[in-house]
Amino acid sequence: MELQSDKTNLTESKGKYSNLDAMSITELANAMHEVDHDVLKAVELAKPNTIEFIRELVSRIHLGGRLFYLGAGTSGRLGVLDASECPPTFGIEQGKIVGIIAGGDGAIRIAVEGAEDDSAQGWKDLQNYQLNKHDTLLGIASSGRTPYVIGAVKEAKKQGLLTGCITCNPGSQLAKEVHFAMEAITGPEFVTGSTRLKAGTATKLILNMITTILFIKLGHVEGSQMVDMKLSNKKLIERGTKMVQDSTGLNDLEAKALLLKHHSVRDAILGFKNRK
Repeated sequence: MELQSDKTNLTESKGKYSNLDAMSITELANAMHEVDHDVLKAVELAKPNTIEFIRELVSRIHLGGRLFYLGAGTSGRLGVLDASECPPTFGIEQGKIVGIIAGGDGAIRIAVEGAEDDSAQGWKDLQNYQLNKHDTLLGIASSGRTPYVIGAVKEAKKQGLLTGCITCNPGSQLAKEVHFAMEAITGPEFVTGSTRLKAGTATKLILNMITTILFIKLGHVEGSQMVDMKLSNKKLIERGTKMVQDSTGLNDLEAKALLLKHHSVRDAILGFKNRK
């Protein structure tokens, strides 16, 4: 039976273009760009469940919960990436968003073969974090059939955690095991089975939506400015200075001096308002 006849495993199916090795660079670029249009359509269809998941997540984070991402391979790396970017972007404490990848942190750079096939290891890895009833687990698996992820969400749901998943195949086992299934059905990949492509892009867009909206609703963004970002390099100090200028009317030197005094965009603006 040909792969494209499997309607539940679309990410492994043959796509529109099957003669890639005979195409020119221009043809390849045009074809990739064409099929990438599938991604936004898929994320759009996944949006209702994404919104409901975020609504529940905000409530649980307000109560002291945390968000855990768990995945293998590209899916795991995308979760780790999103989790690692939240503290500097939104000024939150380390550990509020946690990314876990099958095979441990070393698998971020070098694939750990077979790590995703252990259905018990995902839950074991979560035990290092002293889980509480307000925590949330989001399983990430483009295929929707990764044992490492499925085993973890099944046990998490039993233990009373909120569970969700991001997957790119319809009707997957993973989607059946969670409270909120965010299914971005991106279809066959440009290179057959390479889910770092369309599926990976869709996953990143949904992760962006989840954490950005979460921290806006938790008060870490004012207007459109990330007022709690960490001033960890020259570029971010310059960005923070511009934010202070926009909010206070101070010139560049005055705004930068105020920012460096308070070490925070939010505190610099408050300090300015309080001295008036």
